[in-house]
Amino acid sequence: MGINFLNPCTPGRRQYSVSDFNEITSSKREKSLSVSNHRKKGRNNRGIITCRHRGGGHKRLYRTVDFRRDKISIPAKVISIQYDPNRNARIALLRYEDGEKRYILHPRGLKVGEILISDLTASINPGNAMPLRNIPLGAEIHNVEFQPGSGGQLARSAGTVVKIIAKEGNMVSLRLPSKEVRLISENCWATMGQVGNVEAYNLKIGKAGRTRWLGIRPTVRGSVMNPVDHPHGGGEGRAPIGRSRPVTPWGKPALGKITRKPKKYSNQFIIRKRK
Repeated sequence: MGINFLNPCTPGRRQYSVSDFNEITSSKREKSLSVSNHRKKGRNNRGIITCRHRGGGHKRLYRTVDFRRDKISIPAKVISIQYDPNRNARIALLRYEDGEKRYILHPRGLKVGEILISDLTASINPGNAMPLRNIPLGAEIHNVEFQPGSGGQLARSAGTVVKIIAKEGNMVSLRLPSKEVRLISENCWATMGQVGNVEAYNLKIGKAGRTRWLGIRPTVRGSVMNPVDHPHGGGEGRAPIGRSRPVTPWGKPALGKITRKPKKYSNQFIIRKRK
């Protein structure tokens, strides 16, 4: 992937950059794998806003991606590499020998025409899937399962990669993209290689409207609101927060205080935290 910087013909274009889409080989989606996707826009089942600053954005169909890779020992041919509006990674369309088609995340370096397979003894080529117990130390993987059979949940974003650093008993030590080191069962499956489109995080949005296309609405500071709307609001002119620490619109500490509930069944497998 490369990045194109546009001519500064307008103020919004001055900092604007886009992908060159060189790796895309087809712009025609697979209809059988495309489904409608109702966007919640930050509302719950009662229509109450539970996540602010969501809404609008461009309409898009969801491409059903195979994160499980559960067609064992059936070779598949890569027939196209496509753009997916729902993620920053590209997707590759596979056609298996039995005729079925499926989308997978596009690994870096995968070309059209290559043959992929999910098998216990698959080769260590980008795009092949196998259990962690059969993958050698130091290998780069992505789309890693948390629990056997649950489907890949780790390292699915563009450019992410997980590295196998140790094996002990029936557990495998993985270094995640966040630099966290944690234990995963050796029976979990993973896909070889690094997720493609590694330059995705170097793109510059360039203008506010482009963020709106993504379904992100403006964020307003609490200090410019009225007291009825935010604890930081009110006062004559520019006023300080007026308390020892900043808080959310609902009065809870906003900076520094840990609010995440510990997940005891998950945290016990963390060897080194990401912070």
